Amino acid sequence: MFTGIVTTTGKITHIQPLEQGLRLTVAAPGLKLADVAVGDSIAHNGVCLTVIARKKSSYQIDVSRETLNCTVGLDLLDGEVNLEKAMRLSDFIGGHLVSGHVDGVGEVERFEPVGESHELVIKAPKGLAKYIARKGSITVDGVSLTTNRVKGRRFSINLIPHTVAVTTLKRLHAGARVNLEVDLIARYVERMLGSSK
Repeated sequence: MFTGIVTTTGKITHIQPLEQGLRLTVAAPGLKLADVAVGDSIAHNGVCLTVIARKKSSYQIDVSRETLNCTVGLDLLDGEVNLEKAMRLSDFIGGHLVSGHVDGVGEVERFEPVGESHELVIKAPKGLAKYIARKGSITVDGVSLTTNRVKGRRFSINLIPHTVAVTTLKRLHAGARVNLEVDLIARYVERMLGSSK
């Protein structure tokens, strides 16, 4: 589990093709790796992946073909990724509960300054729209955010300067694609309501 509070960003420095996926080397000088062991989970743009090897300031992960087909941003050499180590039960939850399992890929329709902040408007995949609520939580490329407005498949978010400065969201533009994870509670509520029919 994660909180959607990005610790730092890293860079994909090497991509090795596998039979059905990719092995990535991620340079993460801003991430404290001393307590990260082989087998631990780290979220990359919201995607939970397992560390298979580690050095002082970098590590390797394997990404399956299924994951690559359902997400964006994990197959770009020199691509910057938002990073967050898995939370411990004793950790402070500054964002919301995030599983690291991307639900779909959205498309940025607008990303522009509004005063000192930025407004981000995203069009969600058709099947995810019902889970997105005004003033609810959503994860965009691994960042826990709160929606301002929701209309159909489109929702808007206000990004404060700090969030823009310390995450990869500063590189967004109209037409960019982003990983989305809807609120965990919304999915369970739907499941419970559906099972009572």
